[in-house]
Amino acid sequence: MAIASIGGHWIQLLRITKALDDTFDIVYISTQQHLAGMVPGKTYHTIPDFSRWDAWRMVPAFFRMLRLIIREKPQAIITTGAAPGLIGLLAGWLTRRKTIWVDSLANVEHLSACGRIASWFATEIYTQWEDLASRRVRFAGNTIG
Repeated sequence: MAIASIGGHWIQLLRITKALDDTFDIVYISTQQHLAGMVPGKTYHTIPDFSRWDAWRMVPAFFRMLRLIIREKPQAIITTGAAPGLIGLLAGWLTRRKTIWVDSLANVEHLSACGRIASWFATEIYTQWEDLASRRVRFAGNTIG
């Protein structure tokens, strides 16, 4: 299962999943229905959009995400963020799925706020900048190119 919010997070997720597409049957989740056209032939679901300014919307989004994970039964969940990916990993953690956070390419000096939260429970955490790697955060390249 691959989850990302719209914009750069979504584009980075597509670059990562392109390498996985021949090996895995990927289910995509984001907050905008029109993104389904970018993953033709793939299962695509939407969840309600939210941000820190309307955080109350996170509750219905979380329960929608939890239902999707229970229904789709993914082996693993990967996200490039932001908040929708974070709640996806939390729901995945609660259902005992392998969870993978790939911090955004834009976070050059430190992990994103969502990345720092994800580091508390995600199975794997990746940064796209070698200087940000640590004991808990791995560097395995970036999505440029």
